[in-house]
Amino acid sequence: MSSYRKTEVWKNVDWITILLYVILIIAGWFSICGASYQFDNAGLFDPAGRPGSQLIWIGLSFILIFVIMMLDSDFYSVFAYLIYAFIIALLIATIFFAPNIKGSHSWLVLGPIRLQPAEFAKFATALAVAKCMNSYGFRLNQPKNFLKVLGLILLPMLCILLQKETGSALVYLAFFLMLYREGMSGYFLLSGICAVIFFVTSMKFSEVIIGDTVIGELIVSGMIILITLLLVQLERKDKRAIQVIVCMTLIAFAGGYLASLAMPVDYSWVAIGLVIAIALYLIFLSLKNRVWHYLIIAAFSLGSLAFMCSVDYVFNDILEPHQQVRIKVSLGLKDDPSGAGYNVNQSKIAIGSGGLTGKGFLNGTQTKLKYVPEQDTDFIFCTVGEEQGFIGSVVVLIIFGFLIIRLIALSERQTSTFSRVYGYSVASIFIFHLAINVGMVIGLTPVIGIPLPFFSYGGSSLWGFTILLFIFLRLDASRRER
Repeated sequence: MSSYRKTEVWKNVDWITILLYVILIIAGWFSICGASYQFDNAGLFDPAGRPGSQLIWIGLSFILIFVIMMLDSDFYSVFAYLIYAFIIALLIATIFFAPNIKGSHSWLVLGPIRLQPAEFAKFATALAVAKCMNSYGFRLNQPKNFLKVLGLILLPMLCILLQKETGSALVYLAFFLMLYREGMSGYFLLSGICAVIFFVTSMKFSEVIIGDTVIGELIVSGMIILITLLLVQLERKDKRAIQVIVCMTLIAFAGGYLASLAMPVDYSWVAIGLVIAIALYLIFLSLKNRVWHYLIIAAFSLGSLAFMCSVDYVFNDILEPHQQVRIKVSLGLKDDPSGAGYNVNQSKIAIGSGGLTGKGFLNGTQTKLKYVPEQDTDFIFCTVGEEQGFIGSVVVLIIFGFLIIRLIALSERQTSTFSRVYGYSVASIFIFHLAINVGMVIGLTPVIGIPLPFFSYGGSSLWGFTILLFIFLRLDASRRER
């Protein structure tokens, strides 16, 4: 690259995003100091302690940024598949050669350095997906193309699951936000959201029985019927079909009531039968009138019903015991303050003790006494809450919000599909990490162990997010050349 081109890169780079990045890593370093100082028996700048160690990683990150920005922007598209293949090879090697650390095999130990390949797989997957979707004539709504992209996303996800790192694997679901932006059917996104809602509802009310009716199944079946009605209204606005479905619903429950006068009736079975009947009716309309949207809605209804019926099996026979306990604690089905709920309980105490303005830097009692496990990694946000209070926590969330909004704005101004897809992938990953990590710390989501970008201690995490972000800034800086 000529000296002129190098100058142009720094002239065109988005300095607002860089400023947000610098603010976040500085705030993250102070949070790590607050979470780990005094327990390392070292000064804040001593490399033997975590604050000093993180400072070294931050310094190296700026060297890494310089290298990323100096490489030609075409480098990332040309070598996208090669980078992806290399990271996949690292992930596979990690499965077999990584030592067992807290039940998972996700860290490669190279002398004094520990490396977590899963943190680097995010940018590699984003590059590979962007290159695939940038190919000539690519259309996401074609099944073969969608399956290609899905394979690129699911392969690293599977490798990370085999490392027993469920939380890191779930991050790859964030790519579906980008796919929705790029034209993926809204049914996929709706199905994912509904799956979460149906799972939570089924679990929450699984043991609630009124009369002979299982309330959890009745509520979920009722939601499926309601969503089906809304989809028919939105897709076709067919008043006759809606009237027929409403009549079927009234007849089914009226018949159930009349039957209950003579024998016990489980209304959840009435609702399940009604979902099947409505789906069959929509299939009939689809074949008769060649309205394929009805077939999709029927598939959604039957798929949702099958998912609801499989919740009990998935929870009891597929999920690990510790995962079952975490979910039960999150849903309030089990109180385990000294076991699975200990981390979240102590985190809430730490955040609550910070009050409005916080206790001040290095003055957090919960963090100083190390009541919160993993308080400088996965639960770093509780340190922010205790030391900086509600105001400080909100400021941090606002800065993250500005970063995500900025990334979306930059993605929209890209002139190439490759850069736009990569940019939306970056934004989606940040959204997922922020929402799940903060939700986990305050007890809104199950504890799955994923870091807060630029705040959680660790070189792999910091470098992974830095590479992810600055490759996009490099692509954005050269957008006028494309």
